[in-house]
Amino acid sequence: MQITSKSDERTRLINALAGGWVADSASLGLHWLYDSLRIAEVGGESPEFLPPSADYYQGVFGYFAHGGKCSGDTSHYAAATGVLTDSLLAHEGDLNIRDYQRRFRTFFGPGGEWRGFIDNPTRITLENLTAIEHEAITQAFGSVDIDLTERQRRILVQKVLPYTRYLTGNQLADPVSRAIALTYKEKDMQAAGVHLAQTIDRNLLPESGADDTQLPAISKLPPLVASHCGSDRLMEVTEAAVRVTNNNDEAVAWGRCASRLLDHLFRGDDKSTALEAAISEAPDPADLHRARSGSVLGAADAGDTYGRTCYLHEAMPVIFHILHHARSYTEAIRANIYCGGDSCGRAWIIGPAMAAIHGVGGERGIPLSWLARVTDAPEILQDIESLVNRAPSVSS
Repeated sequence: MQITSKSDERTRLINALAGGWVADSASLGLHWLYDSLRIAEVGGESPEFLPPSADYYQGVFGYFAHGGKCSGDTSHYAAATGVLTDSLLAHEGDLNIRDYQRRFRTFFGPGGEWRGFIDNPTRITLENLTAIEHEAITQAFGSVDIDLTERQRRILVQKVLPYTRYLTGNQLADPVSRAIALTYKEKDMQAAGVHLAQTIDRNLLPESGADDTQLPAISKLPPLVASHCGSDRLMEVTEAAVRVTNNNDEAVAWGRCASRLLDHLFRGDDKSTALEAAISEAPDPADLHRARSGSVLGAADAGDTYGRTCYLHEAMPVIFHILHHARSYTEAIRANIYCGGDSCGRAWIIGPAMAAIHGVGGERGIPLSWLARVTDAPEILQDIESLVNRAPSVSS
């Protein structure tokens, strides 16, 4: 019987999460270039960490989405993963949907920190969060027991919304009442505002995502899996997190598949065991079985067979093919880049999986030089270490 120390378990989780950031950054320069021959021509034997350039895409099929970014920068997938990581850090590693939604909206929405490409699930999720809030406001005014002018309604909403976006339940009454008292001294107006806030709060929905089956459903999952590794709640929190951005049953099923895969690898199980366990959750297991056939790593051929776009039914077989056949982290990441298409999205499963298996350094792990090339690496690694060290002990 092999005994694994808690220190070893946490090291494996830290390596795995770092592996996602490195893989995303390494893939950015040729992201969404769909022509494998052009990728090989431009990237040669080392296609990783190329500076994004529109020139690579001239005359071939692709979409240049990362103008203004530099070698070492990361994609919108990484940004979304960072948002979930921040939320997990704020709640001792547990998933708090309201906090996650708020941080997502604040980061990607108007006036937020994000500068770059916005994918379809993110755009629609932002629209849905606003629509859900508006519907909650309408429902709340329907049960207010005093007559309000349009101006009063408008002012009450302006007073209340900053608090319903940050607080919940009994936390709302005192600050909302104080805020309204600055403008309205009448007790019935203050009570109406508190009622409004609490009713809005009760009617905000956790399922805010787009009806969409693309990679943003699963690319953010590694820190969530690390925080709930070995937990009986992993599938429950996976579904909840997926539905924040991708409110679709097929997306949830692929999310369960990805989480099951990472959970086994994060706990130290061998690759074959992890892949088999994940297949049991998949909505389309036949393609995943097929993707593991043969004895040669051929990522470009896998892209030809299953597809290279952002859709999960295309991406997951390619991911399984690469994971099954690749012998090292470097080989897997380069194969993913050579495949083309949505390499950054796939990187968020391939990178953590291979880093969990092979660690950092040596012939098969994450190259130390690659770690150093990621923009803001010290801050990213510090957050990873903080998250893993706060998470409950990994189950055996």
